[in-house]
Amino acid sequence: MATLRVPNEVPSPAQDSETIHNAFRGWGTDEKAIIRVLGQRNENQRKRIRETYREKYGKDLIDALTAELSGDFMKAVILWTYDPAERDARSLNKALKEKKKRIEALKVIVEISVTTSPHHLIAVRKAYCSLYDLSLEEHIASSQPFPLAKLLVTLASSFRYDKDKTDEEVATIEAGMLREAITMKQLDHDHVLYILGTRSVYQLRETFAAYKKNYENTIDKDVGECPGDAELRSLLQMVILCIDYPEKHFAKVVRDSIEGFGTDEDALTRAIVTRAEIDLMKVRGEFYNMYNSSMDNAIIGDVSGDYKDFLITLLGSKI
Repeated sequence: MATLRVPNEVPSPAQDSETIHNAFRGWGTDEKAIIRVLGQRNENQRKRIRETYREKYGKDLIDALTAELSGDFMKAVILWTYDPAERDARSLNKALKEKKKRIEALKVIVEISVTTSPHHLIAVRKAYCSLYDLSLEEHIASSQPFPLAKLLVTLASSFRYDKDKTDEEVATIEAGMLREAITMKQLDHDHVLYILGTRSVYQLRETFAAYKKNYENTIDKDVGECPGDAELRSLLQMVILCIDYPEKHFAKVVRDSIEGFGTDEDALTRAIVTRAEIDLMKVRGEFYNMYNSSMDNAIIGDVSGDYKDFLITLLGSKI
């Protein structure tokens, strides 16, 4: 369930464009007007606002926002204003260029490949080609070491069946294949990649359940205890969690981003912006179940200013 709240009566794209344009005029920027408009419009409405803004004022809305806003607030608003496929393509490109926190960055590829619809993933790959003049798969393969590239290319190029039909017999057989690969300490075995990269999330959940039933441990636990490449192990565990419980994964992303010294604003922004129109209500519920605290209050206690107000608006709360 989404958390985005769109007013019952929404102004026309022309009116919204004018409100935004007026927010940029005079001394300073009316950030509250930006939040009030863009923070309460769905994907199609934001797209029409961006198109209308260019028609009326001869400038891309993204460029205008970049010039007028700043800091994490600017980054969050721009990420939200992008078409979702373009947004994810840009996030993937940024992740593939990251050097210092490479594995953390590569988890963005897992998120987008596993927790979005197959049709959206195709749109992301098309946007990637258009923006960067190379395919996402080519960029992964040329920039990442083996076997990480092997896993990530498999995930990014998949087109999964998206209905809830499952086959219990297939689940049992493939649970056995996964068990054999783990026992042989071959987490990059073709069987592992074939199963994780081609089966629907519903079928994979059935397979994970069969694994636990037949081998006592969860597959996540056995992967975590398997010797070998720690980076591959980490990414595989994330793949499993994103398939089995995506809401738990994003609750953990939010929690990790605000825990400890400092805030990982990029991770926090990504989790809120990318899930606000999908399942952020479930993520909020899972956050409470996992940490016995309100996600809204945790965010309010960790960030401030217009950035905080924008995130809270996407969470569906009043500022």
